[in-house]
Amino acid sequence: MTLRPLVVCLLAIWLAGCEMLPRPSFESPSERNSAVTPSNDCYAERPSFVDEGCLLSNWVDFGLASQRGDRAWRNTMLERLEGEAAERRLARAVALSWGNQRQWKQASELFKADLSAAPRSLQPLLRYWLNELERRRAMVGRLSAAQSSRADSEASRAALEEENADLQKKLEALTAIEQSINMRKQIEE
Repeated sequence: MTLRPLVVCLLAIWLAGCEMLPRPSFESPSERNSAVTPSNDCYAERPSFVDEGCLLSNWVDFGLASQRGDRAWRNTMLERLEGEAAERRLARAVALSWGNQRQWKQASELFKADLSAAPRSLQPLLRYWLNELERRRAMVGRLSAAQSSRADSEASRAALEEENADLQKKLEALTAIEQSINMRKQIEE
């Protein structure tokens, strides 16, 4: 009887053990090494249109750095990105798109002006960033309009309350006049 549970355990270990064995690889050793060690050749502080292999990676990294960067980082990058080349203008647009609300309009204009000059493989990413920027601008615009509308509503409410108070005083005055007229009539009778 003790043999049966032992056989069942060994069978279970044997079946599970097959899953634990490494799978055979049909890659050459150089392919395995390149897959294991990622390449850091694609890092660039300023993105450009030059290196097609690292184009998307560099722009995504720059976009993330722009999103995480503070005002000092952004100002430094904007100084480094001076120039009229389309790649510099688009990089400025990316940096400005994560700045304050006043910079968003400039970023949008730069994106729209130079998006077509970007390589085709980069255009969807830049278009996505432009759309996100436009959504943020629209959201802030709606918020501003709602706040303005609320302020207008509060001002009109205050004016109506003031008018109501004036009408209440006039009503009280008319009521007092009516009471005095009624008292005179009662006295005269």
